[in-house]
Amino acid sequence: MAIEGLERILAGHPLFANMAPEFLDTLAGCAKNVRFAAGDYLFHEGDDADHIYLIREGQVSLEISAPGRGSMVFQTVASGSVIGLSWIVPPYRWRFDAHARSDLRVIEFDARCVRGKCDADPVLGYAVLKQIMPVLVERLHDTRVQMLDLYSAGN
Repeated sequence: MAIEGLERILAGHPLFANMAPEFLDTLAGCAKNVRFAAGDYLFHEGDDADHIYLIREGQVSLEISAPGRGSMVFQTVASGSVIGLSWIVPPYRWRFDAHARSDLRVIEFDARCVRGKCDADPVLGYAVLKQIMPVLVERLHDTRVQMLDLYSAGN
């Protein structure tokens, strides 16, 4: 029964809103509910990208280290967002830090499990890729806009 509840949560998250129930059932086998306290790190740059996080409640800062400047927040994400796109692209390493700004409730997926299921079922893999790509494109767009703001502020 816990899986059925998890499937309902997945179906209600924007990332999986249009996904077929049989795919949600398969993916739910790789997922669990997790909590982080404000101030905790979900992961650090350079570590294995072995999880995917769907934010249910709370906010997370995505941070990069800049020489001579220390840690800098480049984006803050909140409920309804997904963190962890590095799990899908080899060498499967985090490219930034993720820092809980508030108490956080997430659905945590084991990335190896998801990759294995996607490899075993290419139709599932394509469905997951179609759900992930808009997030990736949006993040790239947001980064571009941020860079434009940064460089235009200096002129």
